[in-house]
Amino acid sequence: MSASGGTRAIVAALAANLAIAVAKFVAFLFSGSSSMLAESVHSVADSGNQGLLLLGGKKAKREATPQHPFGYGRERYIYAFLVSIVLFSVGGMFAIYEGYEKIKHPHEITAWYWPVGVLIFAIIAESFSFRTAIKESNETRGERSWTEFVRRAKAPELPVVLLEDLGALVGLVLALGGVSLALATGNGVWDGIGTLCIGVLLIVIALVLAAETKSLLLGEAAGIEDIEKIKAAVVDGDTVPGIIHMRTLHLGPEELLVAAKVAVRHDDTAAEVAAAINAAEERIRAAVPIARVIYLEPDIYSESAASAGVNPAKSPGGPGPDTAH
Repeated sequence: MSASGGTRAIVAALAANLAIAVAKFVAFLFSGSSSMLAESVHSVADSGNQGLLLLGGKKAKREATPQHPFGYGRERYIYAFLVSIVLFSVGGMFAIYEGYEKIKHPHEITAWYWPVGVLIFAIIAESFSFRTAIKESNETRGERSWTEFVRRAKAPELPVVLLEDLGALVGLVLALGGVSLALATGNGVWDGIGTLCIGVLLIVIALVLAAETKSLLLGEAAGIEDIEKIKAAVVDGDTVPGIIHMRTLHLGPEELLVAAKVAVRHDDTAAEVAAAINAAEERIRAAVPIARVIYLEPDIYSESAASAGVNPAKSPGGPGPDTAH
């Protein structure tokens, strides 16, 4: 997996979650806190999720085959989608069930120093993991807002780790609040309420991740900036005077398919048209290096058609320009 896949952030999150999961389980065994049990399962689920992301990155590196001629880049999207399912089922639904049971059958927390100490340790550890994810994301985020980065990112690993770490930190605060209120009031119901809140939080994050990775699985166009670069690279005003229509599709986070019908002049020879197409492909790859699969179809340039403008409805995919989701 390339650096843009956020390998360092995934490994940092995996190491933190494994250590935190063990500590939370120990605290649960000594205290009986349902918040600690929910958080323990949450950390185990997160550890499994990071393992899935690393596995997806490894499988995505496989060479293309006759059966899969465009390669396996979308493996990373598939495993990111699996992460959202695991987070929803193992993390969120378990926490809601455990919170309901604790509210229905509350009991006092014993050995309070175990859950409080472990939660403080976990908050510190998760903060370091979250800091790594933020640092990695800032290298590719540019001037985009965090919301836009999560929605527009073509590599799913960093948004997944960011949201997981954010959810973990908020969940830890909720767990600490539930445990603290249960200790202060002597009423274990507060521990159950904290657990219930953790479950709702995890389900919301899982739904957001599922929606974003579903869009990637369906196939997204290149970002607006890359589309403009490709258009500028194709048209040189001489051998290729214009683009009749164009479609782009991400075959993976770092592999882009470009298909376009380009205009050539009616008096160009076959050799000149072939040379123009080859030159346009070279310009595209220079402008957008991830454009690795390019299909350019020549058509006769018409001054009257150019002045009338492109009719997107007659191009594959129906009306509308190429835009990112």
